[in-house]
Amino acid sequence: MFNKKDEHMEAEINGFVGNGMTVEGKLIFEGSVRIDGKVKGEISSTGTLLIGEGAIIEAEINVDTAIISGEVQGIVNAKGRVELHAPARVIGDIRTPTLIIGEGVIFEGNCLMVKKGADLKPVEETA
Repeated sequence: MFNKKDEHMEAEINGFVGNGMTVEGKLIFEGSVRIDGKVKGEISSTGTLLIGEGAIIEAEINVDTAIISGEVQGIVNAKGRVELHAPARVIGDIRTPTLIIGEGVIFEGNCLMVKKGADLKPVEETA
C-alpha cells in the first residue's frame, strides 16, 4: 500500500480511524493519523495524514503532508506535500508546493502549486 521507504511511514501514528468506522464533523490532530474508514467533514493538522486504500473521505483537508491511497472528494490543502499512490482516486482540487502522482492514480480536478509553507486559505470565487 505505502512504500516502506517512505519517511512519513516511519513516524509514529498518533491516531487511527479503522475500517468500518465513520467520523462526521471536524477531525483535528497533531502528529500522524491514518484513516482506513470513512470521514465526512473537515480534517485539520500540522502533521501527516495517511489515507489507506479502503478509506472514503468527503472533506476539506488542511494538513502539512497528505499521503493518499484511498478515495478523496473535496479540497486537499497541504503546506508540505501531497503524495497520491495507486489505487488513489481524488476528485477535487489540490493546493500544495509538492505533488507526487503515481501510476494508476485517478485525479479529477485542479492543482495549484504554491510556495512551500504558504498560507493555503481558500481562493475566493468570483461571480
